[in-house]
Amino acid sequence: MSFLENLTDFCAGNRLEGFWRLFALRQRAKSRPLRWLLSALLLRSGHRHGGYVGPGAQIAGRPSLPHGLHGVYISRYASLGRDCRIYQNVTVGEVDGRAPRVGDGCLLGAGAVLIGGITVGNGARIGAGAVVAADVPAGATVVAQRPRVLTGGEGRV
Repeated sequence: MSFLENLTDFCAGNRLEGFWRLFALRQRAKSRPLRWLLSALLLRSGHRHGGYVGPGAQIAGRPSLPHGLHGVYISRYASLGRDCRIYQNVTVGEVDGRAPRVGDGCLLGAGAVLIGGITVGNGARIGAGAVVAADVPAGATVVAQRPRVLTGGEGRV
């Protein structure tokens, strides 16, 4: 990849290596002033990339963000498992300090909203635009504005 292509990709907000390094460093930081400084840098970086990842969010590994951090909001109380794939404009939000716990290998489609103290099981798929406020079993697919759960091979997103 040429310098110009790299620069264009970085400016578009699709190069998040530095963001995730800062995030991991903040999670390991012991001193409060260092955590504060890293949080400020992460907020600035997230704003530049068009998204937000809360300072207390628990994220195992690095999620796959095919469209960058554009419009992605992850609450400070949220928990995401390994190998999650998150598309643009996804909200993992909180209600009264309770936020979703998303399992390993989940897919969150564009514009999906997960809200409240729910659990999304491993390998679940949340379709584009779905609003989820109830638990989702492992391996299930949730679609539509008013979510309905399709288990097994009954439906695909």
